[in-house]
Amino acid sequence: MSERVAVRKTYKLFIGGKFPRSESGRSYLVQDTNVSLASRKDARDAVVAARAAVKGWAGATAYNRGQILYRVAEMLEGRREQFVALGVPGDEVDAAVDRWVWYAGWSDKLPQVYGGANPVAGPYFNLSAPEPTGVVAVVAPESPALLGLVSVIAPAIVTGNTVVVAASPTQPLAAVTLAEVLATSDLPGGVVNLLTGRITETVPTLAAHMDVNAIDLTGVADAELATDLEVRAAQNLKRVLRPAPADHDWSADPGLTRMTALLETKTVWHPKGV
Repeated sequence: MSERVAVRKTYKLFIGGKFPRSESGRSYLVQDTNVSLASRKDARDAVVAARAAVKGWAGATAYNRGQILYRVAEMLEGRREQFVALGVPGDEVDAAVDRWVWYAGWSDKLPQVYGGANPVAGPYFNLSAPEPTGVVAVVAPESPALLGLVSVIAPAIVTGNTVVVAASPTQPLAAVTLAEVLATSDLPGGVVNLLTGRITETVPTLAAHMDVNAIDLTGVADAELATDLEVRAAQNLKRVLRPAPADHDWSADPGLTRMTALLETKTVWHPKGV
């Protein structure tokens, strides 16, 4: 009997809650595994999916968003050994689970910390409330593959934004496996969309896209590329988060900066009764 030939897995994109192949039909090899090579058309499709999900996700209660993020942590914990088999250190998987739980806990607390009643000189109530920016394009850091990815996705979505993520082209397996976790975690389709492949091909499209409201350049290591992306983003006055320093410590307390950077503040005036 001849020796059986194993079936090689092909990792696909994650768009609109589904796992399509790249419309170009392209893929590339990572650790002897096929990974889809996203095109500019795939990037545009991901933005369409993210925009369609904004109303439902932003309109969900903070309690519900927190529940879903906690469910992601549960499912990620259950797949710990799978991530370890892909080369992600066990302590990094544990830290990624803890990070999801940490952000889940902030879902119903951030509005109280970042909003509230303002003192004004007049017979009015003046209230400020944080609202999501909308669709956020995110360039994931190269390393750490999983913890870095969680640290840029979770703060964006916990406040009601939807995201299109350009995964690390050299370490995409943790990202696409995380997409499989998200697909089974009650997260509505389109809230997180994941592209694998060359960031030089997909991210300029995202930076210039008129339906993207903000772009997080955390994982852009090339200063010239970062500048080009900022220029493209200026076309519709996108909010831009600058690249993270090469020595950034992803295991440190993340604080509130990443959440508040992707929020808009709505202020309402209302006259006081006599």
